[in-house]
Amino acid sequence: MPFSPLRGFRDYVPPDGGARSELFRRLRAVARRAGFQELETPSVESMDLFKVKSGEEIASQTWAFQDKGGRDVALVSETTPSLARVFVARAKAEPLPVKWFTYSRLWRYEEPQAGRTREFSQFNLDILGVAGIEAEVDLLQTASLMMDEAGAEGLYAFRLNDRLLAEGVGRRFGAQDMLGYFRALDRYRKVAGGEFSATLEAAGVSTEGIEFLSAHLGQSDGGVDAAKVGAVLDELKALGLGPEAEEGIARLRQLFEALRAVGIADRVLFDPTVVRGLAYYTGTVFEAFDRGGDLRSLFGGGRYDRLVELFGGPPTPAVGLAIGDQTLELLLRANDRWPEGEPALDTYVVSTGPDLLSVVLEIVSRLRREGVSADFDPMRRTISRQLREASRRRARRALIVGPKELARGQIVERDLTTGEQREIPRDLHGPAGPA
Repeated sequence: MPFSPLRGFRDYVPPDGGARSELFRRLRAVARRAGFQELETPSVESMDLFKVKSGEEIASQTWAFQDKGGRDVALVSETTPSLARVFVARAKAEPLPVKWFTYSRLWRYEEPQAGRTREFSQFNLDILGVAGIEAEVDLLQTASLMMDEAGAEGLYAFRLNDRLLAEGVGRRFGAQDMLGYFRALDRYRKVAGGEFSATLEAAGVSTEGIEFLSAHLGQSDGGVDAAKVGAVLDELKALGLGPEAEEGIARLRQLFEALRAVGIADRVLFDPTVVRGLAYYTGTVFEAFDRGGDLRSLFGGGRYDRLVELFGGPPTPAVGLAIGDQTLELLLRANDRWPEGEPALDTYVVSTGPDLLSVVLEIVSRLRREGVSADFDPMRRTISRQLREASRRRARRALIVGPKELARGQIVERDLTTGEQREIPRDLHGPAGPA
């Protein structure tokens, strides 16, 4: 009987497998250019590791099972707990700041939809040990460069907020259920006005607060750009939100000013609805969206200054973000910017007869050892079929091995773009002559 991938899983056949490899090669290159070092952690961890961070509710989305030793384990659904585990084990000796990136395959038992699969790849950036906005600036600047070099330049915007500010507004208007209040903010653009108001009311927000939030969020529905954010923060500060919220406001002012200085203010917005769903965020939070507003978030993250302590480590400020592969792929494909796939082959070596195989293999081997991508036809097809295959592989040139040329110590080099050809030495060195 025919087999197919399980629901929520995908095959990536050529050229898509190569395109994904190229995409993550670009992300890795930018991360290293920005001074991040690669961390690799296991695909299976103790289930308790995830419960420390997210509590018992994590079980509903985790591929959990008992191993043969009777231990409760899980396929990794996010890399932050593993990162915290590694850092705690090394905290006494690890020089600060720590700048790590991970590229991991993850698993979550969620309902599949556009931009969401049950198995996916994720690229994480994390900075530990920096309490100031310098970490957020470094992180967002690096993420911006990643998005640009991935092919998404001009297609995305970062939406920023601060959890302390969001909590202060909630308390100012009487919110008793802070997580319920956060859920209402998070779903503001996804629900009708009546449902939004009812959710706020259920969280304990006063009538005054519902009216203020509805009007305020309506004015900033598309996000507030960097040039106007100061006036909006002034309006929020005038509410008298308390010292913690004012700390969040001050941090946002500094952050927007610094992002302007590094040249990415044109893609940064203040968005009071961004609160992030995870309870461990302690300060700045941010998400990236396509400017068209048609897709799920491209990435999300924020400051999590107390997480390392949850895992038994010392007090350590930290900030991080995670870029998922599925939504980014949708964005790039929709705008004809998906990578081409496997890189073009440089050289295809063509044999004019089966008795020349040893010479062909010798040339291919030499080229590969010299760092040149090269291949040949192991199926011993006709010359025309071999040349068609060279074109299909987008080879730059064909090296044609024939008995007459070999007798003179030569082979034929054909430029597959122009069709021009010439004879070159069999050892690929020395003067060339006309074909």
